[in-house]
Amino acid sequence: MGVAALVLGIISIIIGIFFAGALGWAGAILAIIGIVLGALGKKNPESKGIATAGMVCSIIGLILCLLLYIACAACVGAAVTLG
Repeated sequence: MGVAALVLGIISIIIGIFFAGALGWAGAILAIIGIVLGALGKKNPESKGIATAGMVCSIIGLILCLLLYIACAACVGAAVTLG
């Protein structure tokens, strides 16, 4: 489960950086799943390090996706109001 958490965390970071406006919600969902899998993976002593890295990447991806998605929504809202 640690590897899955790491992969989902990396994908959510990539989505957050490159596709924040269109797919920010999808990246946030992947990050939440990665956090859950990372928490479950930390129970296994063999994959504790990878699970921790997956949780960290997923948390960073979640914050990044949500922050940039909110920023894009604010920009669109401002453009509609001013336009």
